[in-house]
Amino acid sequence: MHNAVLTRAGIAAAGTALLVGGLTACGGDKAGEGAAQAEGGRTADAKAHSPVEAVKAAYLKTVAAKFAKAELSIVGSDGRTTGQSGSKGWYPAGHDLILKSEKPDTRSVMIGDVIYSQLREPVEGKSWMSMDLAKDGKPGVRLNDDPAEYLAMLLGQEKLTHVGPEKTADGIDAEHYRGSLTNEDLIKADESTKAMSEANRQYLREAVKHITAFEVDLWIGKDGYPVRADTVSTDAKGTTRTTAKFSDFGAVAPVQAPPADQVISFDDLMKETDRKLKEADKTLRDAGLGGLDLDS
Repeated sequence: MHNAVLTRAGIAAAGTALLVGGLTACGGDKAGEGAAQAEGGRTADAKAHSPVEAVKAAYLKTVAAKFAKAELSIVGSDGRTTGQSGSKGWYPAGHDLILKSEKPDTRSVMIGDVIYSQLREPVEGKSWMSMDLAKDGKPGVRLNDDPAEYLAMLLGQEKLTHVGPEKTADGIDAEHYRGSLTNEDLIKADESTKAMSEANRQYLREAVKHITAFEVDLWIGKDGYPVRADTVSTDAKGTTRTTAKFSDFGAVAPVQAPPADQVISFDDLMKETDRKLKEADKTLRDAGLGGLDLDS
């Protein structure tokens, strides 16, 4: 380039050209650097809001928190609305909730595979019934509607998109993500991120086998925790719509089982019910009233 300039315009012009060229070159380097920085900024921003990366980071942080407050509203396939309010735990699954429906509110406590249901009337002086969901020593597979579980279903899901920053309906600043997933998507969740333990991954696959379609709007707060998940889940029974709100991650006390002396097992409760029915049947037969026909 220098020889061409010297030939065309002479030494003086060459000096001027070199000076201008030098300034232009310097300016070009700075412009290129600025463009690279801008591109790098966009790349960093894209990575920060990459749904796969965002969900993985939120999942790992949520797993470490272990417990959170929860508020759920559920419209089942039968059109009925139920609610849950209290705390949820994960790995192992747990909850301490007030269950709301058209009937009077009741309380439910779950630790692992054991659920404790508060009885409306005491039985043998005991106000709680326990039921073990495990069968033949194997854990009972089910969904728990906890924040770690929602995130686990979305791990590695490339179909999840970043809607953008926005306030939730409750006024919380968050990043909004949205996805529409098939059963195949749910079954292969986490294959790319490997964020879950293998045991939990296999458990989740069993738990979502019945779901044919899953739509989700997820909001992750500035602190990195999921604050809301609106889901539409479809299976053979129909469609269930759930609004789940979460808060106070890591600040909620672990779930505690009711006092042992206040608990009657489901099996013992059934035995007691059977005993009372037989007793009533005998009383009626002795009175010549025909009995309860318990064999029918």
